[in-house]
Amino acid sequence: MFVLYNIVQLVLLAVFLPFIILFILSSSKYRDRIPSRLGLGLADKVALSKTSDNGASRQTVWLHALSVGEVTSAVPLVAGLRKAYPQSRIIVSVSTRTGKRLADKLLQLSADHIIDSPLDILPVVALFTKHIRPDLFLLVETDFWPNTLLFLKKKKVPTVLVNGRISEKSMNGYRRLRGFFVPMFQSFSFLCMQTERDREKMKALGLPPKKLLTLGNLKFDTIAGHRPRSGSPSPADVLPKNRILFICGSTHPGEEKILIDCYMRLRKKHAEVFLIIAPRDPGRAAEIESLAAAQGLTAALRSGNGAGGADLFILDTIGELIDFYALSHIAFVGGSLIRQGGHNPIEPAIMGIPIIFGPNMQDFSEIADILQKAGGATQIAGSSDLGELLDRLLASQDLRATQGLAARQCIEKQRGVIEKHLELISRIL
Repeated sequence: MFVLYNIVQLVLLAVFLPFIILFILSSSKYRDRIPSRLGLGLADKVALSKTSDNGASRQTVWLHALSVGEVTSAVPLVAGLRKAYPQSRIIVSVSTRTGKRLADKLLQLSADHIIDSPLDILPVVALFTKHIRPDLFLLVETDFWPNTLLFLKKKKVPTVLVNGRISEKSMNGYRRLRGFFVPMFQSFSFLCMQTERDREKMKALGLPPKKLLTLGNLKFDTIAGHRPRSGSPSPADVLPKNRILFICGSTHPGEEKILIDCYMRLRKKHAEVFLIIAPRDPGRAAEIESLAAAQGLTAALRSGNGAGGADLFILDTIGELIDFYALSHIAFVGGSLIRQGGHNPIEPAIMGIPIIFGPNMQDFSEIADILQKAGGATQIAGSSDLGELLDRLLASQDLRATQGLAARQCIEKQRGVIEKHLELISRIL
């Protein structure tokens, strides 16, 4: 399968190379990053010796994150690695431009180098491995590339999947392409899954149980590794004072209209409520502004000058959602009113605010279940339930406090995930 993968890759490169070059040159998005993803300049960037000042060998941990979500998950782990192995080299690679930008902000003090990830072309992977010289490779959640994983295995570099999870959509894909994905999964030394359900899915694919561990979600320990970023204006400076802040995180098309309609109705009874929308794709800010304008509402953008006298606020930046959760009073988790599978409810829970999500939380069902059982989250069937629940929460500060405390305590009981990962890593290194 992988011989065929490389043959097809070679043929496509040979046939389409002129078009690929023209496409790259015409797009700054790719033109600025493709050279570094091919390894140009890598030797100079990671030239730091593997030998410390006293002559001892320095271990190198190479951690890879796909994009923003994976970078955010990795923050407490990288902080834990730095504390446990202060003399080691920690090199973080990131695939997307937005993810790299966030890593530059969040990991600049804990990682030695933050680089663009290699393209999965065998000579490129070999070049990256030669210059990085990893003693351990950690892959956060996803972004499985055959040449990278199998080359590292060939070089006898231990590889560990951390914070692994499998959505229903992904599981269907893995089953259909079992011959492609299973050998990659088998190349890992260990696969550390978020939940027992995720572990069972890996077992169903035929992975040996001794490689499969359930260590929990790295975001359970987010607060330990989270460092609010400096800068002006701060989140507190751009939001209105003396309002009940209802924040909707990681929303998708189709959800914002429901949320704005509900907000319009609630304002008639609860003038103190203020809506914050943080779309999963910040590039949709203008679209959401239009939805608000259609209801006669004005919207302020985080990229602008603050809420001012606006009717609602759109968080159109990357990596700040947790800071806005910390200031809010009620949270809705997006991707759950539509068939998207939901998003991670851990961050608002950590911040001690009541959580609402829709019927579609399949991708985070285990976390959603424990939060509901603890009394810190409520799952609604649709928009009518949303209005009724918000009405009760807005009317009662005690109810908000009770549910928020339950959410926080639920997450605190799950803490210790980083320690479990560090224990495994110590056995490998």
